[in-house]
Amino acid sequence: MRGSAVIPYFEVFDMAASVTFYRDVLGFEQVFASPEVHTAEGRFSHFVRLSFENSDLFLNTAYDSNQRPQVRDEARWRAHSDVALYIDCADVDRLYLRIRERGLAIEPPVMTPYGTRAIHLRDPDGFGLNFSTRV
Repeated sequence: MRGSAVIPYFEVFDMAASVTFYRDVLGFEQVFASPEVHTAEGRFSHFVRLSFENSDLFLNTAYDSNQRPQVRDEARWRAHSDVALYIDCADVDRLYLRIRERGLAIEPPVMTPYGTRAIHLRDPDGFGLNFSTRV
């Protein structure tokens, strides 16, 4: 496995929802997960490393065990609206079809002014994700 030179780190509200989104919807591979802990919300890992083609991503829970509020603080999560990852993708059209087949409604790929074909979406915590293929 070829690792990234820089690995972004996102704090997430609900690790189970985030891992499901990245792994089961987008097709990331789960490379590592810290030992599971048991909480009132169930069993989950606090730290997960994911990989997509040549890109890696760290996810970490934003709250310690049993400290997560019942409802997310929307002001905190809205602050993520200006954070985005740009991820090189071998075939963005194929990725788009896979994402649609898995139930996520997103806009089709577009040509960008900088010569890539790309799709844009947001993860469950509001982080922007831009997958693109050089044309």
